[in-house]
Amino acid sequence: MKLVEYPDADMMMIDVANHIAGELNEHLMVNGKASFAVPGGSTPGPVFDVLSAADLDWSQVLVLPTDERWVPEDDAGSNARLIRERLLVGRASAAQFFSFYQDGTTPEAHCDALAARLQDQLPLSVLVLGMGADMHTASLFPIKAVDADYRHGTNPIFAPVKMPGLGKLGTRVTLTEEALNGAMSKHVLITGAEKRDALQRAIKIGDPAIAPIAGVLSGATVHWSES
Repeated sequence: MKLVEYPDADMMMIDVANHIAGELNEHLMVNGKASFAVPGGSTPGPVFDVLSAADLDWSQVLVLPTDERWVPEDDAGSNARLIRERLLVGRASAAQFFSFYQDGTTPEAHCDALAARLQDQLPLSVLVLGMGADMHTASLFPIKAVDADYRHGTNPIFAPVKMPGLGKLGTRVTLTEEALNGAMSKHVLITGAEKRDALQRAIKIGDPAIAPIAGVLSGATVHWSES
């Protein structure tokens, strides 16, 4: 793991966006295509704003969420909605989008179909992750926070997740630790002292069942700013 510190979040987001644009362009030149997995939430929004204007052959880039709440894309809780509104605009509107949600089914029933669709795009070219103060990443949560141990599923690419007490927003599908960790380039974006402390705890714990971010830090670049 490599840790890069920035004096402020604005500088961090611009630097990360420019770095990712360069990586995507390199994949496009070498392979003719690229896959790009990104989180929802508020943290990556400024990166998306900058990256959406990058001069790339976006038509050959497949963009997908790292995880998704099992809600339609017009729902306020949908990660796909944020990605479409903040990243897939401007030049990046030409990118292909890989949607997880399918009406009329469940994550448990749909994971195999998702895996079959994504298989030929793996390993992921570029991955962006966030991290919660509880050390979760994507929808990989500490086992004590979920209804069942999703880590022991049979699908190596996607896993269903159920979080008690959150209703429909607690029903999710996520890329697995295996799929995330296999990305050719991995970036983790965190801000604030609380998350810096959480990162250090995760490194010390080293067990993805307790600190899921620990399972994807090998070879990753962690970008951090205090505010």
